[in-house]
Amino acid sequence: MSDATLKAMAERFLSALQHCQLLQMRVAQANADGITLVLPWSPAIVGNPQTGAVHGGALTTLMDTTCGMATLCVLPRFEVCPTLDLRIDYMHPAEAGKAIYGHAQCYRVTRDVIFTRGTAYQDDPAQPICQVVGTFMRLGQQIKGGIRFGNSLKEGGA
Repeated sequence: MSDATLKAMAERFLSALQHCQLLQMRVAQANADGITLVLPWSPAIVGNPQTGAVHGGALTTLMDTTCGMATLCVLPRFEVCPTLDLRIDYMHPAEAGKAIYGHAQCYRVTRDVIFTRGTAYQDDPAQPICQVVGTFMRLGQQIKGGIRFGNSLKEGGA
């Protein structure tokens, strides 16, 4: 699958996730090596108004979505792959006023489970806000993610 096709499929997938739309998340990059999503800074993601620190739930949403969408990069066709487990190790708080990037890749694919790892960062990927590992269950191509969800992804040639 070409990088352009993969990115288009990732954008369609992200557009179907209402909570990600509310957070204004977008796809920065998608290729065979993984996916990068962007969570723009906004007052809506602030957990501590006194310091401007980003709420852990916003980071969790970014990284769960990024790791889950990394499965698109390794599977020949779309499959629904819900989260089985997600571990996030926080390194330092995000800086207020700056977008947060989430990057993830799949490092093992089995018949039933996909294993992912990733980081969230702002200016420098070598200085992560957090590191994450996640596992996702492969439910197969026959399972749909809801009414018209699977079909909406296929409309773009996925």
